[in-house]
Amino acid sequence: MANSMADQLRRDMVCEGLLECIHGLRGLDTTCYQVIVRSDGPMTVDDVAERVDRERSTVYRSIQRLLQSGFVEKTQKNDEGGGYHHVYTPVPPSTITRQMQRTVTDRYAQVSMLIQEFEDRYADAPSVDQQG
Repeated sequence: MANSMADQLRRDMVCEGLLECIHGLRGLDTTCYQVIVRSDGPMTVDDVAERVDRERSTVYRSIQRLLQSGFVEKTQKNDEGGGYHHVYTPVPPSTITRQMQRTVTDRYAQVSMLIQEFEDRYADAPSVDQQG
């Protein structure tokens, strides 16, 4: 899971680090997203697993996190002989960018309120020196 916010802010961050920091995604999730974005068309879990050289079940979990975070879309494709399979396509980066901007703005407002609450709660508290 992602490190603490303090750890995230201390390390050198790359743009993909935003996916981990803001959305709680993991390194493999980011790698799978990159593979899907750079593909020539929709991809199956098996396609992505082959490209990242990981087990299908592991990649499936990463893609589910991407799906839940709104980074990819799932479409059902019907097979000619019956049955179906799912394929995944990336959500446009501009959509994700707007989503991240909203998330950061919301978090900033929440943290600002908590900082004010901290000041209100402890501003008039006697310091250690004043206690005695």
